Amino acid sequence: QVQLVESGGGSVQTGGSLTLSCEISGRTYGKYTLAWFRQAEGKKREGVASIEEDGDTLYVDSVKGRFSITEDTSKNILYLQMNSLKPEDTAMYYCAYCAAGWGLTSVQALDLTWYSYWGQGTQVTVSS
Repeated sequence: QVQLVESGGGSVQTGGSLTLSCEISGRTYGKYTLAWFRQAEGKKREGVASIEEDGDTLYVDSVKGRFSITEDTSKNILYLQMNSLKPEDTAMYYCAYCAAGWGLTSVQALDLTWYSYWGQGTQVTVSS
């Protein structure tokens, strides 16, 4: 059973930075995709960034150039480095794991319906 545990959220001012971490345990072998999603109060959960087993990454337009998703496979930790944070980045951030067995397409990779395993979330609040 895959388990995901996020950490690193907090409160920052506009322009600040945060690094989120997601510890991964129990995953099986084979192709996988990891991703970060976020959900602001009253809004739908949206895909922020994804990373394939081969290292390919994908970002939603609103975070391109500001966020970076990486994975330390030796430590089984997924990261999301967030720079130049804006108030609209305020949300609960979740990491997610897809063990589809193949690389997801660019449309699938940020679609939450493809992900079976989720963490509990970590709150990010950006004040103006």
